[in-house]
Amino acid sequence: MELFRNIRLKIAHSRLCRKSSKLRRKVAIRNLNSIKSIGIVWDASKQEDFPVLVRFYQNMMERNTAVTILGYFPGAVLPDKYTALRYFTCIKKPELDFFFTPKSKDADTFIQQTFDMLIDINFEKVFPLFYVTTLSNASLKVGLTCPDAETAPFDLMIDIRKPVNVGKYLDEVIHYLNLINSEPVKTAV
Repeated sequence: MELFRNIRLKIAHSRLCRKSSKLRRKVAIRNLNSIKSIGIVWDASKQEDFPVLVRFYQNMMERNTAVTILGYFPGAVLPDKYTALRYFTCIKKPELDFFFTPKSKDADTFIQQTFDMLIDINFEKVFPLFYVTTLSNASLKVGLTCPDAETAPFDLMIDIRKPVNVGKYLDEVIHYLNLINSEPVKTAV
């Protein structure tokens, strides 16, 4: 069965590669102060990370930055703590097609939304989330450094030793975004 799953995944990656080659988006690297909307893709099977995401959401709301989180949960029914949050939607396993591609309105809406920044918290490279990240219209895509950097969908890659702590990862993302000088350079006359 694992061999059959791997063949399906190879076909899925090939289909995604063709789709992403047609994608045209405007990349804009900005300072954190100029970012007004953030999309996060997250492996929702890691329930222990949920409080960290809630704190991040609250911190960004204090900065008047809208945050939308799209998760992938490998089951059919979401845990209770994931429901009733308007900023969090989740793709469930039954919402995938034969090639692990998300077939949900939430995933389509997330992909089409032009976030100022997308943060990828998909450290295990779960295909449905990788699909969403790759096709997203976000102006800036941030993720972990990967060995195949040429094919990575990220504009900014963060290098952190494994195992990766989500809180530390988000702190690093914020740190590097604060270092970016997005103000025009003024020249002396």
